[in-house]
Amino acid sequence: MFYIVPVMKRRKFVQNISASMLLLMSNGIVTPAKATDIRKKSLLRFAVTSDGHYGEKNTPFEAYFSAITNALNNFNSASPVDFCVFNGDIIHNDPAFLQPAAEALKQCRMPVYVTKGNHDMVSGEVWNQTWKMDINHDVVLGDNVLLLGTTADEKGKYICPDQDWFAAKLKQYKNAPNIFIFLHITPVKWTTHAVDCPHFQKLLLSAKNVRAVFNGHDHDQDGIKFLGNIPFLFDGHFGGSWGTSYHGFRIVELQEDNSLLTYMMDPLQKLAELNIYQQNAVLE
Repeated sequence: MFYIVPVMKRRKFVQNISASMLLLMSNGIVTPAKATDIRKKSLLRFAVTSDGHYGEKNTPFEAYFSAITNALNNFNSASPVDFCVFNGDIIHNDPAFLQPAAEALKQCRMPVYVTKGNHDMVSGEVWNQTWKMDINHDVVLGDNVLLLGTTADEKGKYICPDQDWFAAKLKQYKNAPNIFIFLHITPVKWTTHAVDCPHFQKLLLSAKNVRAVFNGHDHDQDGIKFLGNIPFLFDGHFGGSWGTSYHGFRIVELQEDNSLLTYMMDPLQKLAELNIYQQNAVLE
């Protein structure tokens, strides 16, 4: 059994890891680890899920929202989380759905943060009025920073993350131990529905403290890909009319040795909690 760590010198590395695997990430090389080694104290534990599509025709969207909030609350009761991010496409096009969707997600018994997806077709002003958060916003939690950005305009057109805003925030928080980034649409053209944002990719690679990027949008993606040594984590979907066979959420735990442990919930059971994958690196 092994745990996975990104090797610092790596080129042209794009690696898929399935949702049924755990990932431990820290600086170093791949080394053996026992199950007891990965059960360390969590300094930060959070959930991330996406793509509820409240209001989509021919889907039981109200039931999907009730199921995800109940599953998150049940998980939180057993293993408290510090927050949950709903990473875009909370509604399905019609702005009238935003308020009831927000009311449904307010049933979560933990702090909730949101990003705006391409189907969240409302203005930045309406988004702020509903969530009390801008479409690009930052959150400081102790030593850790969350950067949450939009990847679509009001009409649903795909766009790259705001380069100037992210550059300013990465500079502002350059001394933070960990930065976690949440974007609905993947800014690397790995999938059919991604957007290729080479300038943003370069910006991320220039930062030394971006620990992980989280993406929704691709309902059929629930694994992990790497840009350099930065993991991009997908979480499937909790609503909508297509995607993975289950409706779930991802859990991420920052441990006391500053490693990360992550796994999917389906949404009531962990997927292969102790199946650790030893990745093949391309080294210089």
